[in-house]
Amino acid sequence: MTINSKDFRVRPGEKVSLGKWPTIVKPFCKSKKRYRDVLQEHIAELSCLQRLHYASNRYALLLIFQGMDAAGKDGAIRHVMSGVNPQGCEVFSFKQPSAEELEHDFLWRTTRHLPERGRIGIFNRSYYEEVLIVRVHPEILRSQLLPDELLDESTIWEERYRSIVDLEEHLHRNGTRVIKIFLHLSEEEQRKRFLERIDEPDKNWKFSLSDIHERKYWHRYMKAYEACLSATSTRHTPWHVVPADDKENARLIVSQTVLDALNDLRMAYPKTTANRRRELQSIRKLLVGKSQRQ
Repeated sequence: MTINSKDFRVRPGEKVSLGKWPTIVKPFCKSKKRYRDVLQEHIAELSCLQRLHYASNRYALLLIFQGMDAAGKDGAIRHVMSGVNPQGCEVFSFKQPSAEELEHDFLWRTTRHLPERGRIGIFNRSYYEEVLIVRVHPEILRSQLLPDELLDESTIWEERYRSIVDLEEHLHRNGTRVIKIFLHLSEEEQRKRFLERIDEPDKNWKFSLSDIHERKYWHRYMKAYEACLSATSTRHTPWHVVPADDKENARLIVSQTVLDALNDLRMAYPKTTANRRRELQSIRKLLVGKSQRQ
């Protein structure tokens, strides 16, 4: 079984038509057991690479998850990152901006949560909401306290795309690798998952009337995503359009994508200097001597 994460990348400059991107592909595993085994292999490898990433302390890794409601963002994060040491990883979910956040530029609230070197940051939704939900609902834009001359919808989206691309290029130049995942769910699969959330008591908490309200704008969201993916998939920070109708397949693609990103980094455990080795040998002698006296 081979998963090539590059198969799901949006090429720089490509005009995206989501109708041509599959929401489901042939299963990578022939059984549930094989899926669990492969996912555990990925998780184990990811755990080893994360320790190296933390010790190397040269790069930061930022994972961005976007997708429609019920696309599986929470599940992908929970399953794929289950083997990661919590000390080296933080997850942030971005919903409606607070009053304080609205007093700043649209990138401010996410920028202050960027990961440090040696760490992994995960954004469950992100600054991309500002060219997705805000574009679908222009009344949100008008409530963001911007000067009137900046509210021209014929230019503001291209300007925001440019701000996002500039930020991500800046991050790349300074050692932060940005991995962008769009979980591509079909409208029919979303309907089925919404019904599950209603029919299964343990999932009732996941469902709200706002989910149904946003579903009415499905086609507007697809247009907003197409424009966003086309404008912001670059050489250094490409988008990965992951077929999300099959949750197990999606998680394997996501885990492989993260593994590929970490393996591409030039990481190594810090080398011990001669002075440090002498210091450690002195400490070792003290510990051995103490043990023998006891």
